[in-house]
Amino acid sequence: MSEFQYPRPQFARAQWQNLNGPWDFAFGDHQSWQTPQDVRFDRQIEVPYAPESEASGIHDPSFHHTLWYKRVITPDPSEGMGEQRLRLHFGAVDYQATVWVNGQMVAQHEGGHTPFSADISAVCTTGERIEIVVRAIDDPHDLAKPRGKQDWEAEPHDIWYPRTSGIWQTVWLEWLPATHLASVVWTPNIERWEVMFQARIGGTPSEQLRLRVKLHADGKLLADDDYGVVHSDVSRTIVLKDAGIDAARSELLWSPEHPQLIQATLELHDGDRIVDTVSSYTAMRSVGVDDQHFILNGRPYVLKMVLDQGYWPGSLMSATDDQLRRDVELTRLLGFNGARKHQKIEDPRYLYWCDVLGLLVWEELPSAYVFTSEAALRLTREWTEAIERDRSHPCIVAWVPFNESWGVPDLPLVAAQRNLVRALYHLTKALDPTRPVIGNDGWEYVVTDIVAIHDYTHQPEKLIRRYGTREAVKNSLQQARPHKRLIALERETLRPQPAMLTEFGGIAYTVTDELGWGYNRKTDPQGLQDEYVGLLAAVHDCEGLIGFCYTQLTDTFQEKNGLLFEDRTPKTSVRALAEANRGERSAQEQERDADQGEMGYNRFWRAKLLKTGV
Repeated sequence: MSEFQYPRPQFARAQWQNLNGPWDFAFGDHQSWQTPQDVRFDRQIEVPYAPESEASGIHDPSFHHTLWYKRVITPDPSEGMGEQRLRLHFGAVDYQATVWVNGQMVAQHEGGHTPFSADISAVCTTGERIEIVVRAIDDPHDLAKPRGKQDWEAEPHDIWYPRTSGIWQTVWLEWLPATHLASVVWTPNIERWEVMFQARIGGTPSEQLRLRVKLHADGKLLADDDYGVVHSDVSRTIVLKDAGIDAARSELLWSPEHPQLIQATLELHDGDRIVDTVSSYTAMRSVGVDDQHFILNGRPYVLKMVLDQGYWPGSLMSATDDQLRRDVELTRLLGFNGARKHQKIEDPRYLYWCDVLGLLVWEELPSAYVFTSEAALRLTREWTEAIERDRSHPCIVAWVPFNESWGVPDLPLVAAQRNLVRALYHLTKALDPTRPVIGNDGWEYVVTDIVAIHDYTHQPEKLIRRYGTREAVKNSLQQARPHKRLIALERETLRPQPAMLTEFGGIAYTVTDELGWGYNRKTDPQGLQDEYVGLLAAVHDCEGLIGFCYTQLTDTFQEKNGLLFEDRTPKTSVRALAEANRGERSAQEQERDADQGEMGYNRFWRAKLLKTGV
């Protein structure tokens, strides 16, 4: 299916087969089925769409505990097995997955947002059919698992949405040589003008293995290095060519304004034979914070972000490659330079388009909603897998393990809950020391790199009074209680740190009499535009903040506070929203707008997107 592209863009091979499409399907809630032979498949489902969605062809949003899938395929005989290995990949299956191939169990995985795979070579024969069966157990009432915005009630309520059960990201086959590259992690260092990589080798060892790594950008070769493989892991630092030329450095730096990627080719050699080739990419980019700023590539940078929940009408949390790319384009067209992916670990193809088009991302762990030892273990495991999957993406500039004390509702009273927040904060810093970590986005901080504040007042003067200066921010941190919550729980948390408004606005507007969720309400596009422009002007005047994240990009089910409707149609003038987000208008832009109007503006910014390397 062409609408789903290679699903792992930072570790791509030529030989793969997409298994999205029609699969046999059955609900197994009240059955005693334990093995594939027991199951009576009675319908079909369109993978990778959840059965709760219209796109799946099932569209059954009611409670279901167990789902069964089956697909019978015959791999392309031109690929051939020979000494090659055949690996079966799942982008994400919610929540507990068991996989059988030709009647043999080959994989088990727990975690609804992270990938897993299995070597199925031992149970397959070249040129013969392969039967794949998947059982997904996803208890709709289990509040101790990372579930994000998936509702536990029969109908979506308040700010929670329909469930996404079972397979919801791409399934694919991949042919590997007996000895192969298993993974790669990239870590740039712009101070030394180096790129460190860690490559892992899988399969049959050999004393003659060597790894060749080539880096290039815009047709220019930056590195061509060759390394001996002594162990299964290869960790090396690549010094880029022309490192002493300032102009070359500035041209290679990645940012939303200049999303320059460095293409990588990794070749694994066994003697004089190339046994495996993988395509990847990285970028020269650094992020950090001081007590007053967010720092991008060594310089203060104002974050102009939007909350993005990653749901689509008809398909819930699943999206085609075109839909993912379109959301990145729309976010940029609206004048934002980043998105906080809220309560969802997004498809890697979204991160790919953020890398290519230039959009900063805060990645956030979907919450559990009770605190138990099991919940703590599940959160830790899934978060570790998410960081491992995504830490090489240049677009990701912050990690968010908790939001608004969800799953740790008694932080002021229970030391164990505070310890879990501290534990995931420090674990994240250990796994990835290169990015800021927000301990508990919104309030009740015990540890964080950025004081991220949620404040939904619709009065601009209150925002300025609370955050207009650093002294005002300091006073607000000690005195303000958004949603009756303390912003910081412990005095040491109030050391000098950058502060950011990471949820605000939430202005609801619909074209019908439907009310829906919103923190304030307007009845016409001009009213929405006027209030938005006023709020953004106030936020830009708040010198005590390093940036903002507006709630939210699109309407999402009963939440009607998006700048776009669910179908991605703008609710009001894109030009006015973008100008408000940027906080300034150049003379060139004002003259162009006067001459060309709204459509000219949109064409201008689309041309800018295309110029940056789409």
